[in-house]
Amino acid sequence: MGYVSPVTVDGSKSRDSRKLRADALRNQQRILAAARELFASRGLDITLDDVAEQAGVGVGTVYRRFANKQELIDWVFEQHIEGMAEQAERALANPDPWAGLVGFFESACANMALNRGLGEVLKSLDDGRERVACVKERMEPAITAVIARAREAGELRPDAEPGDFFALIHMVDAIADFARPIDPNVWRRYLALVLDGLRADCKPRAPLPVAPLTDEQIHAAKEACMRRRR
Repeated sequence: MGYVSPVTVDGSKSRDSRKLRADALRNQQRILAAARELFASRGLDITLDDVAEQAGVGVGTVYRRFANKQELIDWVFEQHIEGMAEQAERALANPDPWAGLVGFFESACANMALNRGLGEVLKSLDDGRERVACVKERMEPAITAVIARAREAGELRPDAEPGDFFALIHMVDAIADFARPIDPNVWRRYLALVLDGLRADCKPRAPLPVAPLTDEQIHAAKEACMRRRR
């Protein structure tokens, strides 16, 4: 059998190839958009079938683009972690060490409050998530330097360590997740309390930015949590 050119005389084969590539790109964009929405609202426990249904494509199309859910997580959250790395670098460049520290942790908590999956990614191991792991490796030294600079400037209590911030930011994320259906901004109150506890002695405390949850709101938030677990 002789060689057959992939492009016919009238160019139809070439046009078909371009159309196929365009369709594949559109499908990938739809899959990523669906995954971003589902990870943000429901966390990492979603399945690729859920993503396919949300994107309006067959599950086979999802598997052709992403071998497994870990690979999809890597693609979706690389940009989020990259943004956090850039925020840490901007905080380090802020001439006011305390303002830089507060600005970074406030933006990190805001991102996590809006995106349930982001907090889960930051707390989880990076197995199978090479893209996310690379960006996290870049981010961590900048965060450590932001904390050290505030401590050396006498703005941060001298015994505060980077590991404390990892724990505290996830404490704030926990209240954000709990209260999200009732008051998505109440986490700001608890972040302010956390930061006050980290402030060096004799430094002024900022006013709390929002009111606490009422008893009725706490009850409603508990009911919303129970519904999510069913």
